[in-house]
Amino acid sequence: MRRFLSAVPFSWLIVGSALVLFFVASAAAQTQLEVCDPSIPATQGSGAGVTSVLEPRSKPAREIRDLGLLVVAICAAIFAVVQAFLVIAIVRGIRDARAAKSLPGEPTEPVQVYGSLPIEVAWTVIPIIIVFVLTMVTIRTIRDIDLTKPPLGALAVTAIGHQWWWEFRYTAADGSTVITANEMHIPSGRPIWVRLESADVIHSFWVPRLSGKLDVIPAKTNELWIEADEPGIYLGQCAEYCGTQHAHMLIRVYAEAQAEFDAWLTREAAPPFEEVAAAVGRKTFTDFACMNCHAIAGTSAGMFGPNLSHLASRDTIGSGYILLNEANLKQWIHDPNTLKPGCNMPSLQLSDAQVDGLVDYLMTLK
Repeated sequence: MRRFLSAVPFSWLIVGSALVLFFVASAAAQTQLEVCDPSIPATQGSGAGVTSVLEPRSKPAREIRDLGLLVVAICAAIFAVVQAFLVIAIVRGIRDARAAKSLPGEPTEPVQVYGSLPIEVAWTVIPIIIVFVLTMVTIRTIRDIDLTKPPLGALAVTAIGHQWWWEFRYTAADGSTVITANEMHIPSGRPIWVRLESADVIHSFWVPRLSGKLDVIPAKTNELWIEADEPGIYLGQCAEYCGTQHAHMLIRVYAEAQAEFDAWLTREAAPPFEEVAAAVGRKTFTDFACMNCHAIAGTSAGMFGPNLSHLASRDTIGSGYILLNEANLKQWIHDPNTLKPGCNMPSLQLSDAQVDGLVDYLMTLK
């Protein structure tokens, strides 16, 4: 056994170890995963929190997974065949060496064979067939998922990447534009045509269970389509390093029944409800720089930060990284950098009373 192990090439041990690690990682990928940071807010529903490409919930994601599994299977088969021949050669070499030592006289050198037409044909034709199959399957997959025009009946959504949050734009039934941030709502069972734009640097839109990743490039519009098979929350991530808070530039896709989505879109298109008791906080919002950055329907037309028209109806702030509640919102307004270091929102040095009033006002925006 020792002689056998000493004859095993070191590269074989490395490749074997890599395969073991791959299968361990694949098994771990089936568990509940979080995107980049384990402290992001929890999700609800079947499969919530899973970001594994091995658990797709849309046609584009399934085709990408199937292509990946085909490539892995072919590579594993090639590896198994090559290693089997290597083991056979090693075992035969050890056996013949021992047999030669047991014979009288000097050990003889094994018969040297130069060239074999069948073998040479095999290792030329088989790789050509493998490359041809992979090429054809890859072309078919790209053709199916990289469409040049929207699928029939698709809903158009524009996703704009900012440092470090996402803006989503819809067209309401009355033709008006509905703008929201970070939480993307879509109807399940219906194709979604996503137009990708950037407001600053290169980002990348990636919701692993719904589609492959696609770069979001300044001064260029890219397009992809997704279609959630079933309602649920699907987590995504900016997949292109875009600055300090890249790891916390998350995406939350809420797939709902068509009727629920239509009701959500109608609410988003309507002006937000504002309680009279929150008038003090509203005045704080309009008196300070808040209104210059953030838009609220009927109150301000800010263009630089997330639209806050229906903030209180969302689950998170900080691009899906921080759970929305009064305590977190107060800390965010006091100094956003304590929650999301490096973010572009400054602290306005408001008093505790001003922050409390502002939070009361924002939590009425439903």
